[in-house]
Amino acid sequence: MNLAEANAAGHAAFADIAEHSPWVADHAFRDAPFDTREEMIASFTMAVHHADPDDQLALLRAHPDLATRAKLTDDSSKEQAGAGLDTLSAEEFSRFTKLNDAYKAKNHFPFIFAVKGATKHQILAGFESRIHNDTETEFRTALEQVCRIIRFRLEDRVQE
Repeated sequence: MNLAEANAAGHAAFADIAEHSPWVADHAFRDAPFDTREEMIASFTMAVHHADPDDQLALLRAHPDLATRAKLTDDSSKEQAGAGLDTLSAEEFSRFTKLNDAYKAKNHFPFIFAVKGATKHQILAGFESRIHNDTETEFRTALEQVCRIIRFRLEDRVQE
């Protein structure tokens, strides 16, 4: 859709942009109508960053584990498949599962990485470097990654 159509569609059309968190679109559309797609993306980013910490944590926890066999949203399925996470070997799947479990045990939310354009090797390298970070650092990093995911999804859905 183009920007005018996006503005007319309103927040309900973007309720799924942030994983199981329609409040992000609700908050972002308080700034509508948007003059540019970049302004729209900035509004979504501000909605995430200015949210209450409990809402931010719920947003992080709404994200699926990477390389999970669980049911994913359509967007997550496409993004993970594009990174090759749907065709992992048994050894790679085991490695992802162990890293996911260790990360969640330490931080109490899943590892989040905007996988679009990345390979499974880049994602694993990111996982292995970030798993040693403290939870506060990872909380901020995870929110940044959520904002990247939102950016990619809005760029895919809204044409200038």
